[in-house]
Parts: sequence; C-alpha cells; structure tokens
Amino acid sequence: MRFLLTNDDGIYAQGLHALYRELSRIAQCVIVAPEAEQSAVGHAITIARPLMVRKANRNGSFYGYAVSGTPADCVKIGVKELCENPVDLVVSGINRGANVGINVIYSGTVSAATEGAILGVPAMALSLDSHRRNSDFSFAAKFARRMALFILGQNPLKSVPLNVNVPALPEDRIRGVAVVRQGRARLIEDFDRRIDPRENIYYWLAGETEISGAEGIDCDAVALKEGMITITPIDFDLTRQDALTSLQESVRTSFPPGSFECEPAPEKELKVKGKK
Repeated sequence: MRFLLTNDDGIYAQGLHALYRELSRIAQCVIVAPEAEQSAVGHAITIARPLMVRKANRNGSFYGYAVSGTPADCVKIGVKELCENPVDLVVSGINRGANVGINVIYSGTVSAATEGAILGVPAMALSLDSHRRNSDFSFAAKFARRMALFILGQNPLKSVPLNVNVPALPEDRIRGVAVVRQGRARLIEDFDRRIDPRENIYYWLAGETEISGAEGIDCDAVALKEGMITITPIDFDLTRQDALTSLQESVRTSFPPGSFECEPAPEKELKVKGKK
C-alpha cells in the first residue's frame, strides 16, 4: 500500500512525524507537506505563482517533499506528480488542535483530505484536541493506523472523506468512538490590537471555540468534549439539499417563464448636428 501524508502545520510538525512513524508500519508513506505552516488556509490553491518543491531531510536522511504551497496544493501535486505509483490513501494530520464545527471550513488539514476525495483517493483528516507545544500524538497516531486499515477494509463508503478528532486524554480515559455530524461550534473572534516600534497598528486574531447550548452528543464538538473519538463524514458539495425544493418553488413564483423577454427600446429622435 502507498499512503500520501500531508498536514497544514508544516513538514517538520510533530504530529506529522508521529503519523509517519506509525503508518510506515503498514504502508509505504510519501510525505508531501507545506514547507511552512499553512493553518486556516481552507481549500486555497496556488495559481498565480509556481509551486516550488524541494526534498526535505530529517536526521540526515530523506524525509519528504516540502512544497511552497497550501495543503490542497500538496495533495494535488503529490498524487499527480511526486508519487511514482497510485496512492491508496491520503492522510492529513495529525493537526495540533481540534477541527470541529464551523471551524472545519477554515481548516487546511480537512481541506487536504477533501482534495484527496476530489481526486478519487480515499482520505481522512486527523486532529488532536490540544494546542500545547508538547502535545503527545502517540495514541492519535496509533488510532490513525487502525482507521487507515478500516477505511481500506471494512469501510463501505471509501469515496467519502472522514474528519477524525481525538481527545487529548490518556488512552484509558477515552470513552469510545462515535460517528457524529458536524456541529455549529465556531470561533468567537477577538482581535488583539498592538503597536509596533514605528507606531504602526497591527492586530492578532485570537478567540475561543464556543459550543452552542442547543447541540447534543450527536455533534462533533460535544462528543469530543465528552471524551469520545469523533468521526464525521464530510463532503465538498456545499449544496443545502433541504433548501432546494422550497427555493425552486419561490424562484418559479418570483421569476415566471417569459419574465426576461426583451422589451423594445423606446424610439428616440435621431438628431444630426447642424440639421433639424
């Protein structure tokens, strides 16, 4: 088997290295990751400049390909150019910090998995619910190995990318695995205003994720907070299916057939200079 590994924290991120060590036990792993952190870039791709790709070493040995682009760029160029043979699975992570609720839209980690699905490759995004610099990714990496085998084996929907979040808890305190929907939790923004030595004003975006009180254990943020590993099937189709029928009916009423027929322009008296 051949896995393409990527992330949005950069090629030398601790979570990616933990993932590489664990998944290399069951597959040939090719790392194609951003050369620098690309957190919260969403599904951006690079079209206005070339993508630079260099071989990156770790401890004196070849480690992977560092790309001057986004996580989605990495998956595109990895699948199309850098992997010599077909890729069986795209794995994005392990992200430092959970990707739940509306914040999933901003996530480069999740977008990399979504890009794998767009290219027809089974994919998952994996995140650890911790922002600590010294986070322990070992259990999340082990679970990633189990998930990889599940996706390529028992999973009946291999074309559907999966968003997986793991609590930052000791293994014996994790309460289980739950398949849940994406909730409505979102970042409540706060801008930290500062002034540099030249009296220029700048801002740092900060804030905390807020979970709606109306959501229950069936959504990602709540289940994760309760100590569950969460798995959410996601999609790149942003259509609100439940709104299609009512919107179609409203549009038919407001814009009936023939309402856009061209009306003749009003005739104007043609005036020529010097003549009446």
